Amino acid sequence: MNQCRQTQIPRGFSLIVDDSGHRKSGNLTAGVGRQYLGEIGKTDNGIVAVTTHLYDGKKSVPLDREIYQPASSLAEGKEDKEFKKKPEIAIDLIDRSLTRGYRPKIVLIDAGYGNNTNFLKALEERKLKYLGGLAKNRKVIIEKEGGVEETIQLEQLAKSLSEKDWEKITLNLDKEKTVWVAVFRAKISQLEGERNLAIVMNASSMEKATEVDYWDLNAK
Repeated sequence: MNQCRQTQIPRGFSLIVDDSGHRKSGNLTAGVGRQYLGEIGKTDNGIVAVTTHLYDGKKSVPLDREIYQPASSLAEGKEDKEFKKKPEIAIDLIDRSLTRGYRPKIVLIDAGYGNNTNFLKALEERKLKYLGGLAKNRKVIIEKEGGVEETIQLEQLAKSLSEKDWEKITLNLDKEKTVWVAVFRAKISQLEGERNLAIVMNASSMEKATEVDYWDLNAK
């Protein structure tokens, strides 16, 4: 890949981990079964692949992919030796990248992987920085006045924040976009230490917002 100028990736690249699913009829092809398909946003008969891409800020280069085989498509279900969960496949693909000498500056993952504690532990064991999406019902541990710790869901925490906790930021994308961001320190159960978490929304208050995202800023 590095021998071709169009696919050469410089130092400081990002590694994007994702999965994509497509409808497919029948059940004779390996990996085909009823499962969630992101393409249509619901469960249907289809096939899903876990993928990795290298991204340098300008171009994205496909790196590896592996078909996910749902338990229902295997003779022995979850006990079958071929069965692997998507986060397990993703770690295998990341290890392939590391073995080739492609060590990313940051790994980018959505909430499907960011909510998997074992997956995050595996990244941290490999000393990899990541930016991971989190679900709104993910519980975090925050420290309040007097050193008292409170466990709270991210959505509840977002609703409890005051106006002064949010910073208005304008993103210079192809089409300018304004977001409101709150960054805070918190712990996540079973992961080591405090970390920076962020809540990003497209309005000045939770009541007005139609898009709210939650992020683990492990890379900071």
